[in-house]
Amino acid sequence: MARSETPKVTPSTGNVFRDLGFSEEESEHLLVRADILIQLQKAIASRGLKQAEVAKVLRVTQPRVSDLLRGRIDLFSTDALIDMLARLGIGVRLVVKPRKSRKVA
Repeated sequence: MARSETPKVTPSTGNVFRDLGFSEEESEHLLVRADILIQLQKAIASRGLKQAEVAKVLRVTQPRVSDLLRGRIDLFSTDALIDMLARLGIGVRLVVKPRKSRKVA
C-alpha cells in the first residue's frame, strides 16, 4: 500500500508573476499591465462588438485586437493599454502606495 504524502504548499507573495520567478520590478510591471488588460477585455466584452469593430475604435488592426483578447500581455506596453482604454472612453487613475515590507537602501 502506498503511503499518501502531503503536497508542499508555498504561500503566495500576492503577485502571481513574482511567484512564477520574475524579478520584483518586472513582476510589478506585469501585474499592472495584466490588471489593465483585464479591464480592457471586460469593456470590450460588455459592448458586444466584433473584433473588426473594436479594431476601428481602438485604431489598431484586427490581429492586434485578437492578441489583446487572448491575453498576450507580452505584446502590449502599459501606455498602449491605457491609450486603448481612453479610446473606449474609460479613464485610468493610478494609485501609488508604499509596500509594507520594503526597505529603502
